[in-house]
Amino acid sequence: MTSHGVPLAPPLAMQHKLFAALSAMFGREVPLYDRSLLVNRACNAVVCVLVGRLHRGFSISEEQLDRAGGERHGAIRIGRADEYRWVGRFFRCFGMEPHNFYDMTSVGAKSQPVIATAFRSMHAPEHRVFTSLLMTDSFDEATRERIEALLARREVFSARARALVEQSERDGGLRWTDAEALIEEATTRIFKWTGRARGKDLYESLCGAGFKIAADIACFESHHLNHLTPNTLAIDLYTAAMKYCLGAWEGGAFRHYAGRALERLAKTCDRDWMRLHFRHLGDAELARFERGQVGTHDLVELVERLLAEFRAEPFQLMKLQHSGFKDSTEGPPADRPIFLRQDAYRALVEPVVFIGDDGSESPSVHAARFGEIEERWYACTPAGRAIYDACVADAEEAVAGDPFLARRDYEAYERVYSAPFAPVPTTLRELLDRGMAHARFAPTAGGLAHAAAGRPFVTRDMLALADCGFVSYEGIRYEDFLPISAAGIFASNLSQYGTTCTAAVKPVYSQAQLEAILGRPIIDAAAAYAQEEAASRRATLRALGLDERPGPASLGA
Repeated sequence: MTSHGVPLAPPLAMQHKLFAALSAMFGREVPLYDRSLLVNRACNAVVCVLVGRLHRGFSISEEQLDRAGGERHGAIRIGRADEYRWVGRFFRCFGMEPHNFYDMTSVGAKSQPVIATAFRSMHAPEHRVFTSLLMTDSFDEATRERIEALLARREVFSARARALVEQSERDGGLRWTDAEALIEEATTRIFKWTGRARGKDLYESLCGAGFKIAADIACFESHHLNHLTPNTLAIDLYTAAMKYCLGAWEGGAFRHYAGRALERLAKTCDRDWMRLHFRHLGDAELARFERGQVGTHDLVELVERLLAEFRAEPFQLMKLQHSGFKDSTEGPPADRPIFLRQDAYRALVEPVVFIGDDGSESPSVHAARFGEIEERWYACTPAGRAIYDACVADAEEAVAGDPFLARRDYEAYERVYSAPFAPVPTTLRELLDRGMAHARFAPTAGGLAHAAAGRPFVTRDMLALADCGFVSYEGIRYEDFLPISAAGIFASNLSQYGTTCTAAVKPVYSQAQLEAILGRPIIDAAAAYAQEEAASRRATLRALGLDERPGPASLGA
């Protein structure tokens, strides 16, 4: 497409440029973030060495390695409904649409006074932003009035930014010069940390009452990034590395946990794991790899390689200001490949300056920005989600009686927390057999040749056809969020566990309410996963000539 004869910038290319710029901005603001990216890259590189030994013939370029960890998920918190609509319009310029409604006011002990959606691309999403809106009606009337009065005084989107968004909506996109101008607005104003705040009395009142998130939203000048999360190929390895580099663990503890993480990976790194973690690989490439083996000495060598690398100055994270690392990883246990797992270094205590109404300046500190990491797994069906939710409830109850168990004895914590997840299978095929996960299907060359020869198929069941070599499948990756995990990240980084509504009557929030604020529908990600799977099933049956023939339900029928 063009605007006045000038080509428009592709939204996905704009999106990549935006997140590269945001990452550079965040790295300048938070040196620990840049260093954590180095730790993640080192861990991902070692994982790739291990993968190459397990799958002989596998190799990865520096560019592909960077891309494997270059995916970014951010989080921002918005104060006013009109600001929220502008943020939604801004992300739409970059091909990012709202996915799912998250009511963070109703997640039990981890509740916070915000509702949210996540902006991401519908297809092949590599970047996403969890975007929260402060619900001021969760507060008593006096506090609500103070928050809204302070929020009314700020203007985060400049006239130039609003004009560029409107231009994109009017013209169906932006020319590159205008796209770059909008990205500059993002990094110099909309999402930039200024360290400047107003309403010190309100800030202290909210923090003292347990509403640190509300204080972070209400009192600052911008929609500053709270975190910008890279993707990791082995979250347990990264967590061990960060705890070592931050000085929380000695070499012995790192060797133990890093070795354990690599040992687990060596057992689970099959074709399905490869397809999920290296999206540039296709069936033909995977078929060319020869299965290799690794022994204990290989794992020890890789751990020692990391330890040697971590002696270099860039990895001396303990020399930087930090608040340590989370006690436990959010999400399912390491051997249950569903949804996602998240961890983080804790929110930094950073200097801020409060500006008084008379222009006076008052130095203070604020803790809100933290360093998250994530590893993504398979999207679950409604049946799978129901089982997962029940397991989470049981696991949370199991560890509730000893809140410091993870800090005191992490392996004991893992055993207690993991036990309720026994109903969740440990492999993609088992998940599919039990109807718990979504997959994408395609005909194989053998299947197409079988159809072209006019030979009959004895089933239309996708997994049975896969067993015959006529169909291939891959698990659909989960691209969204888990409210209880997000709340757990919030709570641990604020050193506060949940808040209680102080309004006279607790409000009830809905997706329709947030859609009205955004001015457009929110995509139901669960329905989108189901539609993607169904479309692949239809296309596969059609390619095999089975779309019109009922056929028996299963092999041998």
